[in-house]
Amino acid sequence: MDKKTLAQIKNRLLKQKKQIEDDLKKFTKKDTHEKDEHRTEFPEYGNKNDDNVQEIDEYSTNLAKEQVLEKSLRDVISSLDRIKQGKYGICKYCKKEIDAKRLIARPVASACIECKIKLQNAV
Repeated sequence: MDKKTLAQIKNRLLKQKKQIEDDLKKFTKKDTHEKDEHRTEFPEYGNKNDDNVQEIDEYSTNLAKEQVLEKSLRDVISSLDRIKQGKYGICKYCKKEIDAKRLIARPVASACIECKIKLQNAV
């Protein structure tokens, strides 16, 4: 992959990382015991039954959102680490180069199209 394309992908990943971290800060706190993990805060609206239902509903929604955002963040961090190590763009299964078009479309991809198709068909 040429250096210009790699630099563009890296900048895109850094922006995505910042956006995910900002989104997580809106409803979580950093977990002091786990690296790169967050804990959803329980909202407090009041003591009435309707308030309690709303709190539980929002908390449940935020838990699911936290899981999705944390997985996305791990994928982005992993991609940035592979760039740093000079391993970005290499399929983790067959060790062949991943097509640049795939990486532009999905910068966190760690598998080439062929291996991804094989994995999906195996399930």
